[in-house]
Amino acid sequence: MSVDRSPRRCVPDPACVTEAVGSERACDTLLMCIVTVMNHGLRNGGGVGDVLRKPSKNEPLFPARVLYDLLFYFIVIIIVLNLIFGVIIDTFADLRSEKQRKEEILKTTCFICGLERDKFDNKTVSFEEHIKLEHNIWNYLYFIVLIREKNRTDYTGPESYVGLMIKNKNLDWFPRMQAMSLVVTDGDGEQNEMRMLQDKLGSTTKVVTTLTSQLNELKEQMTEQRKRRQRMGFADVQAGNAAAAVVPPSAAGGNSLSHQN
Repeated sequence: MSVDRSPRRCVPDPACVTEAVGSERACDTLLMCIVTVMNHGLRNGGGVGDVLRKPSKNEPLFPARVLYDLLFYFIVIIIVLNLIFGVIIDTFADLRSEKQRKEEILKTTCFICGLERDKFDNKTVSFEEHIKLEHNIWNYLYFIVLIREKNRTDYTGPESYVGLMIKNKNLDWFPRMQAMSLVVTDGDGEQNEMRMLQDKLGSTTKVVTTLTSQLNELKEQMTEQRKRRQRMGFADVQAGNAAAAVVPPSAAGGNSLSHQN
């Protein structure tokens, strides 16, 4: 393998020939072949074929040389390098996505309690007020530094408890998934719900009482009408019996004979 470093010149003939005076051998050993291919093959747009000797089309190995140059170009330059670049780009894209996700979590989630922004919607305390006043990360850091720098004999009860937790690397002293503002708000909400339920229960009781009284009145009216109908029927029966008793038998017989005639 020889690297072509000679300038080209064109003669009056139709073809352009290359001088072989300036060429040098660059692939006498395996190491030099690897170095030459890595150095010239990857830096050139067309592959290692750009620095090799240009064979004539009349040579018997011309088709093999063309195939070699094309394979090197497609496999190494196009496929392998693009795979490497693709892996690098995907890695940086994943790192960027992970960074953006962490930033989004820090913007929408409290670092101390872990509550998200939507938990403070329609509450008396907003999410910004919560992370600045209630669960300020710097206040917790200052408290940890105070416990580490303060003499243990001067600890208060809470400071002794937190100091022991920090020594054991235990984070149970952090208010996880809870906040004072949400506790107070939830308590007020429960009281309001209880009041609303009591009011609804009272109104429902009044409606039931009214319906019960109306049903009792309707029942009394139905009973009174039934009694009146029974009385009227009993009076009609008595009147019919009395009329039958007043008519004499002869009159009854005469009437029957006249009807027969």
